[in-house]
Amino acid sequence: MAATRGAALVLAMVLAAMLVAPPATVHAISCSTVYSTLMPCLQYVQQGGSPARGCCTGIQNLLAEANNSPDRRTICGCLKNVANGASGGPYITRAAALPSKCNVALPYKISPSVDCNSIH
Repeated sequence: MAATRGAALVLAMVLAAMLVAPPATVHAISCSTVYSTLMPCLQYVQQGGSPARGCCTGIQNLLAEANNSPDRRTICGCLKNVANGASGGPYITRAAALPSKCNVALPYKISPSVDCNSIH
């Protein structure tokens, strides 16, 4: 009986600590976030011309949010998936030109052959 009360007390203390402690925020970038953020770039990739302001702002925002290696690797992988689907046409050339068109320093090339595991 004393062991049961002890366990109940420990459980109550853990629950109280969980209520008092601030929740841990886990913010990981996903491909759906990458794709929706870069949606304004689609017209440029398909038709050429100049990228929309929202496209360049989206690229800048993504890079600003990617403040750790896993997020940078995720973004790289998402872009690599898009590049794999667009290879063989003018789309990949335009997509690869986006960082320079937007005056953004992307630490890798948008390409189907980029090694995203080497991103730090």
